[in-house]
Amino acid sequence: MTVKIVNQKVIHQDNSTKTSQHLAPLADMRPATLDKIEKAVRQLFATSDASEVTMIQIASTANVSLQTLYKYFGDKQTVLYTIMDIVLGRLATRIMDHLQGIDSVKDRLRKTLWVCLDFVDTQPDAVMVLSTVSVSRFHNIAIYENKELIDAFLSVLADGQNRGVLNDKVPLYILFDVFMGFINRLGIMHILRKTDRAINTDFDTLFEMLWRSMAKPEISTH
Repeated sequence: MTVKIVNQKVIHQDNSTKTSQHLAPLADMRPATLDKIEKAVRQLFATSDASEVTMIQIASTANVSLQTLYKYFGDKQTVLYTIMDIVLGRLATRIMDHLQGIDSVKDRLRKTLWVCLDFVDTQPDAVMVLSTVSVSRFHNIAIYENKELIDAFLSVLADGQNRGVLNDKVPLYILFDVFMGFINRLGIMHILRKTDRAINTDFDTLFEMLWRSMAKPEISTH
């Protein structure tokens, strides 16, 4: 069985039937309650195997009723995916804000990397929670289906290829995968190593490594 989130509607699908369960809109929930649920999800899923976390644990840790969780989310997977969508939505907004007014392809990539690595430094629990989500389930986190956001970032890479700045010997999605893979691996391993040194302490060196991997060979060395 798979679970999809569509405008706060949870659609359960199996091989034979399709049923839908309408949930109360999150807009009706008190912000303080949603904040408590987010903190509980980040705490529990960052420190425990996802299969071991229960709705009862989430409700207890958040100090909300189990009825509230079922009313707004329906099941554990939807709680996780919805909260991570909120967290990533804030990160996406911050990235977009930081890109305003920047024309240089290199500076755009530099700023995006800085914001993402700052996210690793300041919100390691969220990074660890995301690491528990199977790649095959990323589509359940709505932000990954946000065409406006993804297109905005892909346009930076496409512009770089069109200007002859970024490597144009590979498809656009390969550049995107290189960028995301760089951030994901660095972030997760930095947290697992439990170093006291902020990852952005080495930002300039890290960015140059990324830049050389994405820029055209004749440009990356300058």
